[in-house]
Amino acid sequence: MKEKLYTIPVNDAFDKDYECPICAMYEELENRYVEYAMGPSYMEDDIRDETDRLGFCEKHMKAVFEQKNALGLALVLQTHLRRTRKEIEKLSGDLGKPAALMKKAVPPSAAAYVNKLHDTCFVCKRIAEMFDRYLETVFYLYKKDPAFKQKFAGSKGFCTDHYGVLIVKAGEQLKGAEYEAFIKETTALYLKNLERVEEDLAWFVNKFDYRYANEPWKNAKDAVPRAMLKANGIPYEPLS
Repeated sequence: MKEKLYTIPVNDAFDKDYECPICAMYEELENRYVEYAMGPSYMEDDIRDETDRLGFCEKHMKAVFEQKNALGLALVLQTHLRRTRKEIEKLSGDLGKPAALMKKAVPPSAAAYVNKLHDTCFVCKRIAEMFDRYLETVFYLYKKDPAFKQKFAGSKGFCTDHYGVLIVKAGEQLKGAEYEAFIKETTALYLKNLERVEEDLAWFVNKFDYRYANEPWKNAKDAVPRAMLKANGIPYEPLS
């Protein structure tokens, strides 16, 4: 199948020697939008309005800081904090109600605003919007492109979280026998590769036993970070 613009990132992710190609897709988006947040876009009114309103989660606040654009981040934080202060000022007249007999306290309206702000992030929002399109493209290619279907079957499987995402998404994208075949194939692929990483971990542990000191490492040197990705989707750099 001739590649189109929206299929390229998905094919690129499945071409990588990675324990979860869905994680690779996510990381590509994450890097793109972290860089975007601190690129020239932060001076655009519509982007600044969005960063002011949403802010950043703890993870992505650290990531945009690491872009080393101190002036850009200072400007973004300046207007974000100003907006937050004004919103809290508007809501500060509501003091809530203390706990009464057999009843819970009613928190001030400002608490709801703070909780909502805690759950929003400019980078997370942008990733979520595009990530769903990437997942839809995975199923599009799986149905339409035999070469991709073969690539899917030959991958190293998926992290636990993205295995779950795929089998849920399959219910929206596939029907009948095609759905059943996908679930069976994806589950078998996930379990087979989880077992492979378990075996690498077992050999990694053996290498700390003096009886195995002179044995080769086989594929176990980076077993721990690969197992971390399988378990929690934590990025790692494969050994070259």
